[in-house]
Formats: sequence, structure tokens, C-alpha cells
Amino acid sequence: MNYADVLKMIEDEDISYVDVRFTDPRGKLQHVTVHRDMIDEDFFEDGFMFDGSSIAGWKSIDNSDMMLILDPASAYIDPFYAEKTLAIHCSVVEPDTGEAYSRDPRGTAQKAEAYLKSSGIGDVAYMGPEAEFFLFDDVRFSVEMNKVSFQIDAQDASWNSDTEYEMGNSGHRPGIKGGYFPVNPIDDAQDIRSEMLSTMKNIGMKVDKHHHEVASCQHELGLVFDTLTKQADELQKYKYVIHNVAHAYGKSATFMPKPYYGDNGTGMHVNMSIWKDGKPLFAGDKYADLSQEALWFIGGILKHAKTLNAFTNPATNSYKRLIPGFEAPVLRAYSASNRSGAVRIPWTESPKAKRVEARFPDPAANPYLCFAALLMAGLDGIKNKIDPGPASDKDLYDLPPEELDGIPTVCSSLREALECLESDHDFLLAGDVFTKDQIDGYLAIKWEEVYAFEHMPHPIEYKMYYSC
Repeated sequence: MNYADVLKMIEDEDISYVDVRFTDPRGKLQHVTVHRDMIDEDFFEDGFMFDGSSIAGWKSIDNSDMMLILDPASAYIDPFYAEKTLAIHCSVVEPDTGEAYSRDPRGTAQKAEAYLKSSGIGDVAYMGPEAEFFLFDDVRFSVEMNKVSFQIDAQDASWNSDTEYEMGNSGHRPGIKGGYFPVNPIDDAQDIRSEMLSTMKNIGMKVDKHHHEVASCQHELGLVFDTLTKQADELQKYKYVIHNVAHAYGKSATFMPKPYYGDNGTGMHVNMSIWKDGKPLFAGDKYADLSQEALWFIGGILKHAKTLNAFTNPATNSYKRLIPGFEAPVLRAYSASNRSGAVRIPWTESPKAKRVEARFPDPAANPYLCFAALLMAGLDGIKNKIDPGPASDKDLYDLPPEELDGIPTVCSSLREALECLESDHDFLLAGDVFTKDQIDGYLAIKWEEVYAFEHMPHPIEYKMYYSC
């Protein structure tokens, strides 16, 4: 749609409000709601002014004016508001120059797509994320000087197999690592997932399936692939729908990578492909029917994986998931079908479906920055013909120690990831897709998280050290 289509839609659908939405550096969707009387052609051309100093990692208070530019093609009717409201995703620009704001994540995604075209390597990049999440019935946490704790619960959680309930305990629930994927009544979230998927479909999203995931209370809905910026918009809508449908059911959804100990964490595998002149660039006659460009793309992903972690795994909690033993892809290796490495080549008969899957990202990531960084690493691999080395077709989870020693790993902490971003980011700066100022701003807010995490005593330290 263009702005004229949106104005007609507001009139035809009797829209009361327009919700202008943008994404902050951490990846959280933000919004301002504008009455329909204010929406006209000038509103789309002139943009919407807001205070950038109130967004962490953006403007200082003495230089805080910023402008939201609405993308009419992203408009959809919000399914959760009582008043009929049209939601529109926005990019952020400098009001005095009209140029894209360098720290705007959505603008970075758009620049990554433009850089791909200008490079001559391809015309379009497709992204297909597979974001998992958890559903709980009760979530409580405290972070005080004298108390640091969390407690979660869900009736269908494995730990409630002997809990006494007033209405009785059915006993049907998946055990630890047992959720993939028996039918109901063991899987008791069928209806809520169906409503989530139907809601996504009803607001124009391309979806395909849903199912229970491996861990207790863990789930996944299927998004059909799309172009980079569009798919980042879709992932923001995916999270929004899941949070709000869960809330309507009296439940709490979280995309936190590792909300509890002892079971699988939540990942977001990202399927990627590049097309040029209407043809799939990654299809060829090399390993697993990949092209040479696809192998170089993998080489770039593996080479820069530790830097990518700063964007693909941006939470201190991400590294509670990236540990051996819980199906987490900690080893920087690639293989066809093998799910134990950082990069997988899914099996497909069709050259059009030939793609590369990065398995280490998680849904705490800002999707715009995550997808843009992955693309830039892959393009760096193609430009510099980075050899990924031989494929690893063995089960990497079961290798003897002498073989494991020869395989590099992803980062083991957010601190390590940020240090890698500080030392290895030139590939991100190509074509001014990312900027040094943007990276510095991102590092600043992420170092705050690291310091907060590292300076806070942890409950397990009392168990290990209180009586020392």
C-alpha cells in the first residue's frame, strides 16, 4: 500500500486511531497513538516528531528531536485494541536533514538490503526465522539489595507431575526434553497456539504451522520467509501477537533464551538465501548442492560468528543457552541436515528452497540488527572468498575430546561477544550499513547489562560460598 491506500483504508474501515511503531536498539517495539483527525497526506510526508533522548542508546537531551517516517506498506489493523486502530511500522530520520538516523535498527536493515544490491552479488536477501518461546502461568522476580530471586510456574510444566490441585492432577505433561511433540492432552497448548497463528494470519502475516517444542512449556509458530526488512517487521508482529494472545489467556509468554535450568533453551534459527536476476544464488553443484557463493557465505558466518553473537545473542541470558548438552549449536561448524553445528544446510529437492541456516541466534535479538549483521558477515565471506573448510557430518555433540579441541566455538558470554564486536566490525561498516557511532552506542547499552549482571550477587553463590 501507499499513503493514499492507507488514507482510504482509514475511511473505509472507520479507523479511530493510528499507532506509529518503531524499534529501539535493544529490539523492543515502541509506539505512539495518533487520532485519525491528524492523519492526512502531510502526516506521511512530514513525519511524526518525538523525543529521542527518552530511548536508551539514542539522542542526548540537548539534541533530542527525531522524526518517524511511516511505511504505508507495513500497515495492519491491530487485533487487540478496543478502539479500531491501524498500526504502521516506521523508520527514524534526522529532522533537519531527512537522512536516516544511523542508530535506527530498521534503517540499518534497509541499508543492508541496499548494500546487497549495490554489491552486484544479489538483488534480494530472504530471511526465515524460527523463534521459540515459553508460556508460563505465574512469573515472579525480585532484584533488590537484600533479595535476588525468581519463581515461575505452569500447570503443564514437568515439575508439577506430583502437585496437588483442587481439581486433581491429570498427570499428562511432557517430561524434561520430552515436549517434541506428543499430541494432547500431553500438549495442552493446542488451542492457544492455534489462536496465535490465526491472529497472525488475520493481520496479513504469512504463517504455516505451530507445535510444542522440546522443553517443558516451550512452543514455536512458523513464519514463512520474506525479504530482510519485511521479515524483521513480521518478527516484531510475531512477538507482539504471542505476548498479547498469551495475556488474554491469563498466561505469560517470554522469548528469554533460558528462563529456567535443566531443560532446552529457546533459539531462533535463521534461514537465509540470496537471489539474483530471479534465480537462487545458493543452489549449485558443490557440497549439499550448494553454490560456491553459498559456501563462501557460510565461511563469512563462521569467521565472524563471535562478533555476530553481540547481535544474534545479545542477552547475558543467551549464554545460559549456548552450552553443550542442550541441543545448542556452540561449535562453529557446518553440515547438511546435521543440527549439532552452528550452520546447517536443510535438505530440499528444489533449488529455489536452497538456503543456509544459522542455528546459534536466539529471539532476544533485535531482528533488524540480527538479520543485517548475518547478511553482512555472509557477504564479507563472498567478497573475500572465505573458505568454510570441510563440512562436519558427524554428531558434534558426541565427538571425543581430541576432535572437539580442533573445532572453534561461539562466544561463552556477552562480555566476550562485545569484546569481539569491538575488535572485529569492519565488515559491518561496508557501505555504511552499520556505522561506528551506531556500534559505539549499541556497545554502551550492552556493557551496562554486562556490568549489572556481573555486579549482582547470584542466589547460587549463597549455596556455594555462604559458609566458606
